[in-house]
Amino acid sequence: MRIAVATRDGATVTSHGGRARRFLVYEAEAGSEPVLVETLELGEAQALHHHGDGAPHPIDSVKALVAGTSGQGFVNHLRRRGIEPVLTAQTDPVQAIRDWFAGTLKPAALPEHPHEHHDVPDDHHHHDHRHGHHGGRHA
Repeated sequence: MRIAVATRDGATVTSHGGRARRFLVYEAEAGSEPVLVETLELGEAQALHHHGDGAPHPIDSVKALVAGTSGQGFVNHLRRRGIEPVLTAQTDPVQAIRDWFAGTLKPAALPEHPHEHHDVPDDHHHHDHRHGHHGGRHA
């Protein structure tokens, strides 16, 4: 399965995947080592935060997207595209993927400034920010 990891520097997982413009794309399966197969470099208008649900996007080829903290709007956007959001405090991309498959992924920390997620009602801030592993669907 193809898994994208949001990154700024090409080496670590970045927070707020909706604003990320660079993604490391891995081919990975449970029990095998993730293999980097592509780096996606997006223009500013292609950042998922600005991209509508109805239009095709280069990230559509992945089944899961790993990022640090992100708002509920981003999580919902990914789910509407059929992409599983994986939010984590783990900064190593390969270790994040390994841990996700193993069900031991370190959950994302709450954002320092939750008010930055204007599209998220306050009662939803705590939910998806803490879950990096969603139900074990990794086959």
